[in-house]
Amino acid sequence: MSPLLKSILSPSFGFAILRVMTPILFAAIGVAITALSGAINISMEGTMLIAAFFGVIVSAFTQNLLLSFIAGVLAGIGLACILAYFHLKLKADIILAAIALNMFSSGITIFLLYIFAKDKGTSSSLKSLVFPSIQIPIIKDIPILGQIFSGHNILTYLALISVIIFYIITFKTPLGLRIRAVGQNPDAASSVGVNVNKIRFYALVLSGIFGALGGLYLSMGYVSWFARDMTAGRGFIAIAASNLGAHLPFGVFLASLLFGILNTIAIYLASLQIPSEFIQMIPYIATVITLTIYSIQAARKRKER
Repeated sequence: MSPLLKSILSPSFGFAILRVMTPILFAAIGVAITALSGAINISMEGTMLIAAFFGVIVSAFTQNLLLSFIAGVLAGIGLACILAYFHLKLKADIILAAIALNMFSSGITIFLLYIFAKDKGTSSSLKSLVFPSIQIPIIKDIPILGQIFSGHNILTYLALISVIIFYIITFKTPLGLRIRAVGQNPDAASSVGVNVNKIRFYALVLSGIFGALGGLYLSMGYVSWFARDMTAGRGFIAIAASNLGAHLPFGVFLASLLFGILNTIAIYLASLQIPSEFIQMIPYIATVITLTIYSIQAARKRKER
């Protein structure tokens, strides 16, 4: 058996999949909630980036994880509120506004990084914190399963729980019912007294929270520092995962897991004598191929109807 195949079949590969999947799953849930409301938020790249930055900076200057968590989440909510203001109040196109916010987030984080860390690349000069990892009782002692599912960062477990939270919000609460109603037919929802803008605002705020959690994991779980544009397209992959999962909880989870597997394979292939640029392209090529297959199948279903 080749060393690469042996590595892929090892428990550490399963552990790595969950680790890599975490930020994508958080962001994909955020995108899915807004997609169900009919006002899809594609600014996840910027939301994750700005939350990752503020989480690290606050942790470096306060040495307090709770304050860092709150700062990161508030940063994500703040960016979502700006998007909501442009789209719902000023009637700007949500796609263009989101693209602008993605670019703004990249620029402002680099500027502030230089202000606080005197570096335009990383915050490694600052002593920031990371969220703790958790050993799951009983499961940690089970061979293979323990190596795959135990010992993850606490945000990884929160990401898995978020799938259930997403399901409860969407299908078990009045807010979820209104989000789906507004997304399917805003005029009909409005005719029975539902405030469309208010519901879409709530959906955007929820997306900001989930996107921020993905960003916090990147800089305070996946690694222990902030780096320039460290999201590296994960926000856009999350949009693909949300679409592939039909914006539904279990579908979004499976799609995020798929992209987690593809990204992990790319990481493992880095040990081979293959140009790094080609390996770095793999997740994005896989995203394009997956979306193409999904679009073709969706088009066929529409024709059959």
